[in-house]
Formats: sequence, structure tokens, C-alpha cells
Amino acid sequence: MDTGTHLVIGLGLAGLAHIDPVVAADPTVATAVFIGTVVGSQIPDADGLLRFKGNAVYIRNHRGRSHSLPALAIWTLLITGVLALCFHGLPLRHVLMWVGIAVCFHVFTDLFNTYGTQALRPISEKWVSWNIIHIFDPFIFLSHIIAIVMWAFHIASPTLIFPILYGLIAVYYMWRSLDHYILEKGLFRKDPTYKPGDSYTLIATFHLYVWNVVKRRGDGTYQLGELRNLKLKWIDTVKCDSHPAIEVSKNHENIQALLYFSSFTCAEVKEHRWGYEVRWADVRYRHRKQYPFVAVLLMDHEYNTLDSYVGWVNDTRLEKKLRVDLY
Repeated sequence: MDTGTHLVIGLGLAGLAHIDPVVAADPTVATAVFIGTVVGSQIPDADGLLRFKGNAVYIRNHRGRSHSLPALAIWTLLITGVLALCFHGLPLRHVLMWVGIAVCFHVFTDLFNTYGTQALRPISEKWVSWNIIHIFDPFIFLSHIIAIVMWAFHIASPTLIFPILYGLIAVYYMWRSLDHYILEKGLFRKDPTYKPGDSYTLIATFHLYVWNVVKRRGDGTYQLGELRNLKLKWIDTVKCDSHPAIEVSKNHENIQALLYFSSFTCAEVKEHRWGYEVRWADVRYRHRKQYPFVAVLLMDHEYNTLDSYVGWVNDTRLEKKLRVDLY
């Protein structure tokens, strides 16, 4: 989820913690838990600091080890340990439990969007992304805001507000998961161009009844479409090029970062007077007729690297980031 949603979830879990009699009975414990759940709801994304080492390092590692099984325990123990130093005499078992819930809930919600996480590390480095909930979900965010406001203005007890909130959130997640499963399994019936070997991926959008569709054909071509109110419409077709420059580009760290992160990549080659431009794009992210999540490598005719870029960018900004004089 986005940072704002993780924040309101941390606040919501602080409210939910009042169902624990030990937390509710002591303002000091409640304050410690409040800090712990807010920090716990954010800390797995501390790997955002990897941006300072470059986009390739960030893309390859964001939501990786910091969201892994060992990290869940490490973050929980670290936050609880700091709180124990700041607040003497805390009931550590209770604080540990609520901090752990916040950390785990962060990773749990990240599994449901398209970006995904490597939550199964060290068992597997596979990226787990269920594509069920958009990275910013209006229902999840606004329901938390309403609950937090009700708590702040003492409209109702947190022991009433937040169990109801998270009961509704649980139902919402189950409904969206079931809806996604049924719709994705039935996509081939809505597609008159379906052929054996075609596979479909259904991806959540900001709108409840609009889904993005990625179809991978048996020949490796991608079709991008939209499922709106149960009606399927194809919008674009992306055919992956085949060229020696593409194979050479796979040895560059920026290209490797994108390929490590995504299995929905497609390469395009353009020949210029100075050499080759190889552009890899993650076809899941289509915005305004462009594919903004890219890895681009510029090479001369002998396949020596001239310049490169990996990250989120549109065509106009990309020219500024690369050597404009090459164009």
C-alpha cells in the first residue's frame, strides 16, 4: 500500500489495541503501543533509503529482505526494544504483540497489490503479488480516516469503533479476493480471440469495477485491456522484439534489476546513427498510452554502453535523464 494508507492503518491498530485490557488500563502503555504500531506500520519501507544507492539497487531490493519472514521478527524486536528503553516497566509481551501485528499487517497488505513483496524469503526469492487491491484503495483509507476521527472526538469507544472497522476490512478483503478469482478464471470466456496457451492476469485499479487485464499469448506477445463492468475491451498489443542487442542488454545491472523484479517485461529495439536503444518495459503499468516503468540501455554499434536508466519515467523526462545529444 502507499505510505498514507500504512500510516492510517498504524493509527487504526493503535485504536484496536484498546481491546487489550492491559493497554486500555494504562495511558503509558497505550502511548507506547501507539508509537509502536505507527512505527511498525511504516518500518518495512525503510528500504526506501536504498534510492540513495541508485534506482537499480532500489528496484531490486525494495520490498525484498525488509519484508521477509526474518525481517518481521527483527523489526518487531527492534521497535519493542527501543520502546522498552524509553518507557520503563512496560508489559513487553503486550507491546511486542501489537507491534508485531502492525509490522505483519504492513507486509500482508502489500501482498495484495501489483508490486508485491518477497515475503517468502529466505524460503523463496519469488515476488508475491496477488493484484487484488490497488496500491491506494479509497475504501480502506477513508474507512480508517472516519474511524480515527470518531476516536479523536470521542464519538464512540475505540473498543467499539475499531473491531467494527477491521471486521468490515476483513469482509472487504474476502469479497475482493473472491471477486478477483472468479473474474480472472472467467476471462477467457469473454475473449473471442482466446487460443489455448493464452494466460490472463487481472490487476486491480483505483475503481472497484474496473480492472486492468494483461494477456500473454502463446507466442510471447502481450495484449493489454480493461475489464469495465464485466465487459472486456482490448486497448493495446505489445510485441517483444528479437535482436542481439537485447541479449547483450541483459548483462547490464539496470536491465537485470527490472528483469529480477518483473516477469511481465517486453523489449523493444530502435536503431540510431550512433547505435542501439534497447527499452525494456513492465507491461503491467500502462498509463496514458505509455509504459512508464522502464529500463533503457543505449549502446554503440559494438554494443558498448553509452548510457542507461531504470525507473518510473515518461518519454519526455527520459530524454532529459539520458544523453540528449545522442538523439
